[in-house]
Amino acid sequence: MICFPAEICRDLSAATSREWLETNGLGGFASSTITGLNTRRYHGLLTAATKPPVGRFVLLSKLEETLVINGDRFDLSANQFPGVVHPRGFEFLTEFRLDPFPTFTYRVGELTLEKSLFMVHGENTTVVQYSASGVSADTKLEIRPLIAFRDFHSTTHENGSINGDVEIQDGRVCVTPYQSLPSLHLAHNAQSVDQTHDWYRNFEYEAERHRGLDFREDLFHPLTLTFDLSANPIAVVIASTQTHNARQATTLEKQERSRRNKLVAASPVNDEFVESLTAAADQFIAKRGSLKTIIAGYHWFGDWGRDTMISLPGLTLTTGKYDVARSILLEFAKFVDRGMLPNIFPDAGDTPEYNTVDATLWYFHAIRQYGEFTGDYETIERDFYPVLADIIEWHVKGTRYGIRVDDDGLLLAGEPGVQLTWMDAKIGDWVVTPRTGKPVEIQALWYNALRTMEQFAGKFRDKKRQSAYKAMADKLSDNFGQFWNQDTNCLYDVINGDLRDGSVRPNQVFAVSLPFPLIEAERAKAVVDKIETELLTPYGLRTLSSHDANYIGHYAGDPRTRDSAYHQGTVWPWLMGPFVTAYLNVHGRSRETLEQVSTWLKPLKQHLGAAGLGSISEIFWGDPPYAPCGCIAQAWSVAETLRIVASEVHGLRPVVNRKKASV
Repeated sequence: MICFPAEICRDLSAATSREWLETNGLGGFASSTITGLNTRRYHGLLTAATKPPVGRFVLLSKLEETLVINGDRFDLSANQFPGVVHPRGFEFLTEFRLDPFPTFTYRVGELTLEKSLFMVHGENTTVVQYSASGVSADTKLEIRPLIAFRDFHSTTHENGSINGDVEIQDGRVCVTPYQSLPSLHLAHNAQSVDQTHDWYRNFEYEAERHRGLDFREDLFHPLTLTFDLSANPIAVVIASTQTHNARQATTLEKQERSRRNKLVAASPVNDEFVESLTAAADQFIAKRGSLKTIIAGYHWFGDWGRDTMISLPGLTLTTGKYDVARSILLEFAKFVDRGMLPNIFPDAGDTPEYNTVDATLWYFHAIRQYGEFTGDYETIERDFYPVLADIIEWHVKGTRYGIRVDDDGLLLAGEPGVQLTWMDAKIGDWVVTPRTGKPVEIQALWYNALRTMEQFAGKFRDKKRQSAYKAMADKLSDNFGQFWNQDTNCLYDVINGDLRDGSVRPNQVFAVSLPFPLIEAERAKAVVDKIETELLTPYGLRTLSSHDANYIGHYAGDPRTRDSAYHQGTVWPWLMGPFVTAYLNVHGRSRETLEQVSTWLKPLKQHLGAAGLGSISEIFWGDPPYAPCGCIAQAWSVAETLRIVASEVHGLRPVVNRKKASV
């Protein structure tokens, strides 16, 4: 449980920096700050995934709430308008807690009102419940739904095309503002419903202002619900794209609590940090067609190939969700084209984009991990091995964007104007970190792909391919020595012909951290030491050494300014995973080294209560105070932290390996 007392809830700066997130397993979500003041265009009580996991639209932005006690009105909401915060309902907040649902406790005189909300798994449905105690003879609760009905990346403004009609039935109302979008159904137990047809204008979203984006919005107020708390101290609103009955709220709550309790109970390690991360991991698993995928981050990312494959071991295998892992791997196998995994599925549901070199190579690693955890090599041989073999063939003969094996066995990638590695910031036609040629982590991933296929071929008695994969891997290994930079005592970041990029970046860590390392002994230790000295921060690794002239220590400002810093010093928590693995590989897993790792992880544990509550942010500033920024909840940040806490610190090993060890 995460809990904040009145002094935090009533401190607007402290409170609005803390955000809660509810997800529904479809890509939809609900989110806001602990005051209920929306600071982002992505905040809202119901963002529905109309084409799971994409096609996301903010339907219900918020509920404006007013207590009416003996004729006196007390507004519980909070909004930022030009030059003023109004109303200031957070001044009545005595507590906010995440337990596991977002729960707000208000105190007005002798009356205490507790509000809780959650999303129903598998539905575009948000349940909001109010429970009052200390109710006087004449107490009412007015709730005014404010709707947006727009793409979650945009904002809406007053317009004459909206259909403000309200369909009123017993215990249910329905609005259909635009024919192209689903209807919003509000099930309730209110005593009265009044149609209004009003616009609330000029909401301001401070986080969007800081990001240099459109930050003003108008919201439509179609109706007001009035609850007589004197007659019934329980008020219920169920907002959904499908019809419900308010009486279902208790059952839906019990079902969702049970589902989440089972998640925590199935935590692979009896450890508070691991249990919290296990709960967070579930938020990123979403439906795609009949199978599963991984949302890269909330609020604005969809399912990216690279992020999915990097995150899969931590989110699904560490947590024992083997069927989910298999489903994700099968889903992505359907989209392999010309030997490449998709980089991104557009929100509009259009053709996937394939501008990535590393997503495909991470696919090998994810499948290898799946085999180690499950022992399900029958599925690998039948469904994945032919796909992987075809991928190898395409990389050898050449595929999109100049991706091909060079004469020295190393993998070439890149064309002008295209960003293919995870350092993929692009501003117009400017690729900030192009890394064209032979990026160091691509060689490590390609080498591991070949060694993995060598092992698979041996297991599946495919001797001809086994020999070919071994020869290719040996050749790469023999020629990898050109990456050693004598001047910096670590690895070059990119080699492109005669050009050598000596920037000290974290990408070299994968030559040590992956199952088949490309360097060992003193060179491996030197690389890890260099990373620890110049890149390690309390929240992960910097993307560029602070000694570099191109280093940018702050991530803020408009999109161009932010993208310029994205991989030029900004800290990424997910990199703590491969760093810890590499550190333990070269220093051993002794009591002292594990204690050191635990010390490094403490700031990330504390961070669970600092930004996106219960989760880990996408990025942090490279300089103190290492401010969290980007997405409030990032899949690979959670996945890699969970993996190293469970596997490296607590010694969790794949079930298959544990079984073998016990025989």
